[in-house]
Amino acid sequence: MAIEDRIELSERGHGTLEKKRDGLIMEFMDILDKAQDVRGDLANDYEQAQRKINMARAMDGDVAVRGAAAALQEHPEITTESKNIMGVVVPQIESSRVSKDLSERGYGIMGTSARIDEAAEAYEDLLESIILAAEVETAMKKMLREIETTKRRVNALEFKVLPDLYENQEYIEQKLEEQEREETFRLKKIKEKKEQEEKEAADEDESDDSEAEGVEKEDMEPPATGGVPGNDD
Repeated sequence: MAIEDRIELSERGHGTLEKKRDGLIMEFMDILDKAQDVRGDLANDYEQAQRKINMARAMDGDVAVRGAAAALQEHPEITTESKNIMGVVVPQIESSRVSKDLSERGYGIMGTSARIDEAAEAYEDLLESIILAAEVETAMKKMLREIETTKRRVNALEFKVLPDLYENQEYIEQKLEEQEREETFRLKKIKEKKEQEEKEAADEDESDDSEAEGVEKEDMEPPATGGVPGNDD
């Protein structure tokens, strides 16, 4: 009974883990598609930002570029929250507004060129892509680890735990059947022995009754005489 309970529990757990594994894989594929898009956007934004900053350095000089970068007073603030996907806690990264207007970047409009403005805007786009990529990549790694863990548990139940339980169940059933056959054979022998004893007792009683009846008949017969009675003459 304990083995049957463990088999039932293991089968139920195996089914639940299979559903979880399949659900995680579907969620992972969605995140993977999103991650591929984010990676492509990140690569493009990085290439664009590098091209813009190189152009600004070449035309306006490093001093002007560094001066414009140092003029920034407000930096984006990053906050992290968490969300649950199929039992997996993944981060959700939020940030304050990254893109800024010309008047919010801290440097004077008249003292810089359009190339520096374009470089600043390109790096703002790049930063937003980095934040999104960090969220997606972290979620994808966590999902992948959970999928691998779930797959190992499913395989352990399917190829190790359940086969061992089935083998133990079969062995116990065979032993119980063997004990049942032995018990049936023993009861049959006891019955045959009891019937034989009852038959022998009946035969013995019948023999005693026959002997008693013979003795009674002998007692009831008249005594035998030597001759026929007659006259004295």
